[in-house]
Amino acid sequence: MEKKSYTFEEIKQKMANYCTYQDRCHYEVEQKMREFILIPEAKDEILLYLIKENYLNEERFVRSYIRGKFYIKDWGKNKIRIHLKQKQINDKLISSCFDEIDDDDYRNTIQKLYTAYFSKQKGMKDYQKRIKCIRHLLSKGFEYDEIQNSITEQ
Repeated sequence: MEKKSYTFEEIKQKMANYCTYQDRCHYEVEQKMREFILIPEAKDEILLYLIKENYLNEERFVRSYIRGKFYIKDWGKNKIRIHLKQKQINDKLISSCFDEIDDDDYRNTIQKLYTAYFSKQKGMKDYQKRIKCIRHLLSKGFEYDEIQNSITEQ
């Protein structure tokens, strides 16, 4: 299939719209620009335009990503960090943005998820249910120490 050709201005506008629809990181924008036939200088110019006009803001992206994945998807910090690293976000930025998650909310979410999952487990002894729940929370990206501290408070 042949790629439809666009003018530089059309591509710039498409990328601005792409960033307006939802916060994006540099990596996602660069991936999206691969759909278009552009020389490297044009890609750089579009990226600079998006940053200058505040369509593209890496910190804003990371903060909204963290809030969304924690408060909507119930992901733990480990899983969020791994997914952000896959989007080529640096560790320092990721760590500095984790203040988007309230510590009490984090503990309460672990307790809520633990209790809900525990009650669904049937036909097992309590210690087996406990192990299964801890594994479940680890798979959602919560840290083992946080899980232990949160569930012993119950």
